[in-house]
Amino acid sequence: MEISKNSLAIAFLVALATTIPLSLAQNSQQDYLNAHNNARAQVGVGNMVWDNNVAAYANNYVQRLKGDCRLVHSGGPYGENLAGSSGDLSGSAAVKLWVDEKPKYDYNSNTCVGGECRHYTQVVWRKSVRLGCAKARCNNGGTIISCNYDPRGNYVNERPY
Repeated sequence: MEISKNSLAIAFLVALATTIPLSLAQNSQQDYLNAHNNARAQVGVGNMVWDNNVAAYANNYVQRLKGDCRLVHSGGPYGENLAGSSGDLSGSAAVKLWVDEKPKYDYNSNTCVGGECRHYTQVVWRKSVRLGCAKARCNNGGTIISCNYDPRGNYVNERPY
C-alpha cells in the first residue's frame, strides 16, 4: 500500500497539533491557581489570587537558577516553594509534589511527622493570599519552578489553617 506525501504531511500536522497543547498544558496562571486553591478548599481555606508582581519575582529568580538548576531558596520577601526535575515538569505537577506532603503534616501537634511537610503548609497557609509562579528550563535540560506567596507563611507556633 502506497502512502502519499500529502497523507504523511496531514498525519504529521495532526500529530503535531495534538502534542503542542499538551506541552503547554498545566503551566498557566490558572493552572497554578487551581492546583493551589483545590488543596486550600480541602481544608476550608479561601482562594488565592494571581499577583503579577509576585510572579515577576518568581520569574526573575528561576531565570537566575536555570544555569545549574539547584534548588536554593531566594531568601526574599515572599514565602517560596521550589521544585525541580531532570526533565520537563509542569506547574500543576510541581504543586502536586508539595500537596502530596499533606499526610506528613499533623495538625494537632502542628509539626511534620515522618518527613517534610512545610511545602504543603505554605500552599494552604490561610494568610497567604497572593500567588506568583514561574517555570524555567535549565541549561542541563531539567526544569525549575518557583511559587511565591504573599504574605509568606510557615511561622513558628502558628497553624496554617
